[in-house]
Amino acid sequence: MNFKKLLITLLIVFPILNSCSVDEFNDTISLEEVLTSYELWYVDINSTQGNPDVPFLLKAFTISFKNSKLYANNNLVGIGSLGNGYGLQYGFYNTRNGYLEIDHDLDGNIDFEVYQESIDEIVLKDTYTGTLYYLIGYQRSEFDYDAVFYDNIEYFLQEYIAWEKTYTSPEGEINEFDNENFLAFIPENINKFLSSQDEVGTDVDLLFWDYEGEYEVFDVEGVDDEKILTLDYDFFGIEEFILYILNDGKIELYHPSSGTTYWFTGRENIQFKNSLSKQTTKKDRKRFKVKRKTKKRIERYLK
Repeated sequence: MNFKKLLITLLIVFPILNSCSVDEFNDTISLEEVLTSYELWYVDINSTQGNPDVPFLLKAFTISFKNSKLYANNNLVGIGSLGNGYGLQYGFYNTRNGYLEIDHDLDGNIDFEVYQESIDEIVLKDTYTGTLYYLIGYQRSEFDYDAVFYDNIEYFLQEYIAWEKTYTSPEGEINEFDNENFLAFIPENINKFLSSQDEVGTDVDLLFWDYEGEYEVFDVEGVDDEKILTLDYDFFGIEEFILYILNDGKIELYHPSSGTTYWFTGRENIQFKNSLSKQTTKKDRKRFKVKRKTKKRIERYLK
């Protein structure tokens, strides 16, 4: 992933209508043309109304409609490059009789009514449950993949079976976290993490998880590409870190209380396409509405 902010410019492709169904569009614009007018549709999970139960929409960060094929970006690792930005194909679609009919590889057949909320926003209404899913349209060249990455950082942490400590700075005071060599963030529970003191280099399938606790990610006031991560260890309290993303497979955790910097490298990427991931204890994830808290920026310093 290219960690460079992109300028988003909206392309106007059809007139503004107020919550109008596609059937009410100008007769010269078909449902197919509406769906393909944008290359990517961002699934705005926080705007969902009703009881969301369509798995492929709860996994996807973006979906795309291209030549009757349905594509999605279900992973943040590789987003922007996988499938030339479209992600992977997950099934097929058609627009018969004014309905969007999805034939998904795993979820089967699902029908939606489609409504236009604004120039670049459509709403998919599940015809079975009535749940509304909001999608925002972008062209690939205008889409800020990095913003999506940082807005959904909890899910990025879940995309490796384990994170292995690969660097500890010589600066900083000795502290309890020095002994923790592996971390894992559990897909089926957005707040659960595991920690292991096994020797660096241990096969991930052989790891013994010494501790289990809850974690939380906070936004930082005035900064987009920096987060605060807290790990709640019952036995020695809450550890707080400044979280930086170095690349798609490496994170930096700066420990303000000791002045120590750690690097963790992802081990065994989980591709959220199949119903179950490689590790049978990690079930396939779904996205949930998240309202992240904000903290003031922590200044880095060395002890």
